[in-house]
Amino acid sequence: MKSSCFLMPSSPNTKNILAGITSNSSRFDPADHEVNLHALLSHDVALEDVGGTFTTDQKLFILKRMSMDGLIDLDKIPPSATFLIEKMQELSEEEAVEILKEFLNDFKDDVNISDSDYKLAERLVKQAHYKLGVQSKVEQISDDNEKNLGQLLVVEVPSQEDSLKDDDIRLFYHNITDWSLQVKVEAGLIAYHSPYTEVRSVTDPYDDPSIACETPRVYLVGIIWTAIGSVINQFFKERYPSIFFGSSIAQVFIYPSGVLLSLILPHWKFTIWNNTIDLNPGPWTSKEQMLATLFYTVSGASPYVALNILVQKSPLFYDNQWATFGYQVLLTLSTQFVGFGLAGVMRRFVVYPVQAVWPTMLPTVALNKALTSAEPREIINGWTISKYNFFFFTFGASFLYFWFPNYLAQFLSTFNWMTWIKPDNYNLAMITGSVNGLGLNPIPSFDWNVLNNLNALAIPFYSVVNQAIGWFLGFFIIIAVFYSNSHWSAYLPINSNRIFTNTGKRYNIKAILNEKGLFDQEKYNTYGPPYYSAANLVTYGAFFALYPFAFVYELTTNWRGNWFAVKGFIHALRNLNRSNYDGYNDPFSRSMSKYREVPDWVFLVVLVISIVLGILCVKLYPAETPVWGIFFAIVINFVFLIPLAAIYARTGYSFGLNVLVELIVGYAIPGNGLALMFIKALGTNIENQAENYITNQKMAHYTSIPPWALFRCQMVSVLINCFVFLGILSFQLTGIKDYCEPFNKEKFTCPGSNTFFSSSVLWGVIGPKRVFDGLYPILKYCFLIGFLLTIPAIAFKWYGPRKLTKYFQPTLIIGGIIIYAPYNLSYYTGGLYLSAIFMWYLRTRKTAWWEKYNYIFSAGMAAGIAFSGIIIFFAVQYHDKSINWWGNTVMYEGYDGVAIGRLNATLSAPDGYFGPRKGHFP
Repeated sequence: MKSSCFLMPSSPNTKNILAGITSNSSRFDPADHEVNLHALLSHDVALEDVGGTFTTDQKLFILKRMSMDGLIDLDKIPPSATFLIEKMQELSEEEAVEILKEFLNDFKDDVNISDSDYKLAERLVKQAHYKLGVQSKVEQISDDNEKNLGQLLVVEVPSQEDSLKDDDIRLFYHNITDWSLQVKVEAGLIAYHSPYTEVRSVTDPYDDPSIACETPRVYLVGIIWTAIGSVINQFFKERYPSIFFGSSIAQVFIYPSGVLLSLILPHWKFTIWNNTIDLNPGPWTSKEQMLATLFYTVSGASPYVALNILVQKSPLFYDNQWATFGYQVLLTLSTQFVGFGLAGVMRRFVVYPVQAVWPTMLPTVALNKALTSAEPREIINGWTISKYNFFFFTFGASFLYFWFPNYLAQFLSTFNWMTWIKPDNYNLAMITGSVNGLGLNPIPSFDWNVLNNLNALAIPFYSVVNQAIGWFLGFFIIIAVFYSNSHWSAYLPINSNRIFTNTGKRYNIKAILNEKGLFDQEKYNTYGPPYYSAANLVTYGAFFALYPFAFVYELTTNWRGNWFAVKGFIHALRNLNRSNYDGYNDPFSRSMSKYREVPDWVFLVVLVISIVLGILCVKLYPAETPVWGIFFAIVINFVFLIPLAAIYARTGYSFGLNVLVELIVGYAIPGNGLALMFIKALGTNIENQAENYITNQKMAHYTSIPPWALFRCQMVSVLINCFVFLGILSFQLTGIKDYCEPFNKEKFTCPGSNTFFSSSVLWGVIGPKRVFDGLYPILKYCFLIGFLLTIPAIAFKWYGPRKLTKYFQPTLIIGGIIIYAPYNLSYYTGGLYLSAIFMWYLRTRKTAWWEKYNYIFSAGMAAGIAFSGIIIFFAVQYHDKSINWWGNTVMYEGYDGVAIGRLNATLSAPDGYFGPRKGHFP
């Protein structure tokens, strides 16, 4: 039964306003999380009008706990404050304690929950028997008292001074001064919003299902900007560094487009299949803005298969002229849609669980809210600017400043100042250089596009620190390999992603292929095998160790959540009418459960159609790929996708299956680079697109977008993206001079395609058997090393000191090693600084400022750079109008500007070449 939720309103108007908040007998009822936003916003709500059972001081405490203590006018509090205060007062002390007990059990080892917040909940629960006069058995709460918690609940509660350590009190609310209030406040935030500060800062704690969402306006705006974004992102995909027209800048254009349509479209209604379609239902809404953004984000980026097509078609690589438009369409459609089939299964593992935060997409949600939601006037640490205005100020400043590091004074971007001291010092260039060196530089850049290459304002600080350990570990390993000339690496550039001959020249793949593009043994015996740089060797070794480690470690340490999701999937198959949300009781899942779900069989149909398209592709064209390879790619993704997506969802760190796929295919189909590229593109894109769709599902989950609306929009979006990107790729291959050449003036050096090509040669054409047994036998032991490392890592995670184990993420440490070739430390060191400032200091010391401005700042800077980069390219770079002065050339002077090895094969190697002797090539 729904009833009005109000207590002692100050006026009839207040009564009507608060009637917009529904109250039900259970917080598990979806209706208990609904509001009538129009009613809430119809009149101003004063603080004194809400929470009738709370005193004024208590309500001020709640506002401060919600980081709203900077409100200038307490006669106009925001709807989120109104909603949460009302819900908190409805909670009984007993129910609040039960909510906190569940929280302590479910989030015991959650790295994204601060220790201080967790200990506060512990103390509130421990004092429950003293305050309520009851005894209750609580599940294990902490390592210190889990064996004897029952006794703790019947002894006298110690004084506040005795029970707290200094490091337990991080913020004002960590000190319990009003137990009855604080237990309701903490429980209310968990039961009606989120336990994570990050999520609360960008989302609303309620849903209004009457807000217009899937409208014709969404499709029109989404189609236009998806097409534009596909053009831009494909065009700049192979630029080094790349420029990305991300969701943040797309939102900036989607919003005015939607508003314009709401003003000019006629107010017509028409019926299709008994469904009434309203062409213009009124003002552009927040849900329309979010759905149009999701329309864009699922496919605005260039597909991974672009690498496959470029490497096959380009004369610099395989030069397969038979790869016509028909082949490209089948390949693109099959690889783009196949990931959606697995995404349906993955919902239970990494969308519905509240622990799956997906930090990298929070700036998108934050910007959506800033653009569409009115906000109250606040003073936060002296700042009064609104999020909306702050975004456009940041956007404008970023747009203007990027002209300097990207065009006028490029040394600000590649700030390899240490090499300027002595440009002819080879060792200095290799260690500190940003162009061809390893980038050990304490001040690496003044270019936000470089400094924030890590997306540091979204990824948690502990995640960045763990990765940073891997960066520096990899740095020293590469140095050891290079300067010891291990596996002839000193004859090659230290940090290149290209492959080389045994004289140090660029490897020409066509020199060892027959007319079908397959391996030719006689030509190989003359030309010789390809060789990797020191950084490439270390990167591949880290990849090989990472796969077994991540799989075993993730499934072992997070087995409870994974097993719960598996059981849910099995039950869903047995009972097709069972809701996917059954068992997920967090407020977002409860709120979303009222919308019609997309059943699993729909995703399976998409999967089957994608498989058929893939089979047609390899059967109708000389792709030299067996059909079983398609099914292999699907199976390996099904096995690995759960741990990979789970790591991404918690930490913001992602890595693909590309290296694992190419290794297995190289063994199964030796001498066939074409088959390796096809199966690798399919296998990798399954993971990429599945994670992409899952990320979109989570954003829809946070913003109450109906699942079917999301599904329909994204199917259309991917279809549009496929054809647009193919058109742009065709232009790039013929319309850009020196495309993919290392000396390209516009920086179109194709780092991604070179890596893709190099791996296809080494693991496809040459094959892992020759690599492991002849060239680099040490690499095969990296799999065993990765597996064995799980034993001490798991033991430390389970039995080590909790202050360390909570933030210990060994998967990210190993993953940090793989940043090299061609990138280096100079592209990541700045991210460590930014993370320390924004994700640690500001988040913990200036929480209110961080909640309001952090993600908006990140979105504004990214949007300004993307828009500026596009304007600069077409204005002064496409038709070369470069400025030739010291500030634009100093970066490439000296040894850092040339990619050469420490040793010269012609002078130093026996017979003028290194490696195995002719006639004995592996």
